[in-house]
Amino acid sequence: MSSDFKPPLLGWSILSAVGGVVTVIVAIAGLENLSAYLHQIDASVVARSKITTAKDGGMNPGEQLVTKLDAQSMSGSGTPVPSAEMAARAYIDANNLTPAEIAVARQAWAYFQKNWQQKTGLVNSVSGFESVTMWDQAAAIAALVSARELDLVSATEFQTKLRQTLKTLATMPLYKGQLPNKVYNSKTLIPVSYGQLSKRQEIGWSAIDLGRMSIWLKIVGSKYPQFKNQTEAVWKHWQVARLVKNGQMFGTAVSKGKEEYNQEGRLGYENYAAYGLKLWGLDVQKALDTKTNTAFIGIYGQGVPYDKRDFDNSEANNYVLSEPYILDGIETGFQSLPKAYADRVLAAQEARYKATNQLTAVTEDNLDRAPYFVYNSLFVNGKPWANITDKRQNHPELRFLSAKAAIGWHVLYNTEYTQKLFSFVETNLKADGGWYNGYYEVLKEPNKAQTANNNGVILQSLLYKKVGKPLIIWAGVKPIKKTIDK
Repeated sequence: MSSDFKPPLLGWSILSAVGGVVTVIVAIAGLENLSAYLHQIDASVVARSKITTAKDGGMNPGEQLVTKLDAQSMSGSGTPVPSAEMAARAYIDANNLTPAEIAVARQAWAYFQKNWQQKTGLVNSVSGFESVTMWDQAAAIAALVSARELDLVSATEFQTKLRQTLKTLATMPLYKGQLPNKVYNSKTLIPVSYGQLSKRQEIGWSAIDLGRMSIWLKIVGSKYPQFKNQTEAVWKHWQVARLVKNGQMFGTAVSKGKEEYNQEGRLGYENYAAYGLKLWGLDVQKALDTKTNTAFIGIYGQGVPYDKRDFDNSEANNYVLSEPYILDGIETGFQSLPKAYADRVLAAQEARYKATNQLTAVTEDNLDRAPYFVYNSLFVNGKPWANITDKRQNHPELRFLSAKAAIGWHVLYNTEYTQKLFSFVETNLKADGGWYNGYYEVLKEPNKAQTANNNGVILQSLLYKKVGKPLIIWAGVKPIKKTIDK
């Protein structure tokens, strides 16, 4: 998910993530639906969320100490990753899931049973609301593939759902007839703006979102040959050359009625999404570069990689997040981002736990209360452990442990620390119809937002454990060698 697009002029908006995005911002519902949404979650959530955001954010002494340690955790330039470590890859042994893991997968699939639109094959990005982005639809495809391979759905249901999804993607209305709009009404297929679920409006496309979708189109077409023609039909339906220029990814936004064509992505999501476009032959050489714009910062003694293109020098936020590294490891085997970078990102979170006794698994996600979406970052715009909106408003009182990050890190690394993360999610975040997005550090209660991306990442993480190899390798994906850049 890319943070390069300007956000909509709407106060009640969320990211339909990764972006995870990335960072296309999606309204949970229009202003006219907001009160209904809050009531649906639980009116008591609103009451409990009346936290002062003064100097200490309403935190008790223990929480203030964590905040102080976080602020002191940054120690200047971090040690760069040695060249010899840059090519490291990760594989695990194929292993049947434990009964507990199967239960986690089944619970995640419940989200999609509840939110799948049968007529279109699209899925609600946020539970109960008929809005979807291509990032979240890719998460739904990942969830469906995982559910089939984990024997959670029958072959008939799998084929019916997947066939309808691919048919929709190959025929749906596009932004200016070029590429998928950033957001659609999942039930009617109308291209919409943020929160306006009934009014047709074309607002541009996200290259980051389509990069993730590209990976899953390749996985499906390679693993299930009977669907290859349909996945290729989807790709042919799109004017994909518009996604790249001079080796970088580009998306569009509409501001005051005028289209803007913007470079998209920062270290993490930029590289991950670019790899998806590379699989289809697009020239994304610069977007795949993990060295030119990378620097390192010391955080709790770890040299954490970050993108030097921050808000001050590029007007884009350079979030350091868990999810792009998790997705890259699970799907490509760290072919778009160095595993050594992921090692550092996880190590810094474990080091924070050792220093503060606060379990830590941070990434961007939806919230069940205002501001409804935050980038829960290790580092962004020169600050460690900032939990900010796309407008750079900090909400330390709403930092949370992410369910998808906790489980993703665990299947990739399987350490004593990641087992603690997995067990915490399993014990505390089970919801009616899926898994909650996370657990608030200060409030000491679940973040009750439920999303396709959170539950989709959980499912594909467990599929990765079962097959014991990156999913593009498992599926037999072969990249196209030629490049296209027009």
